[in-house]
Amino acid sequence: MSRFMSRFLKNESGATAIEYGLIAAGIAVAIIAAVQLVGTNLQGTFGDVAAAL
Repeated sequence: MSRFMSRFLKNESGATAIEYGLIAAGIAVAIIAAVQLVGTNLQGTFGDVAAAL
């Protein structure tokens, strides 16, 4: 039983998976923010073109 607990406490694979999950979430937030910003700018540009026509 003590050998099992020793191996369990030294296992770091779960921590690595959580770190990769946090990195993926950060990248997703950055992509969403960039797309939102580009969409807002694009909407203004299309509005200007529509008004000029």
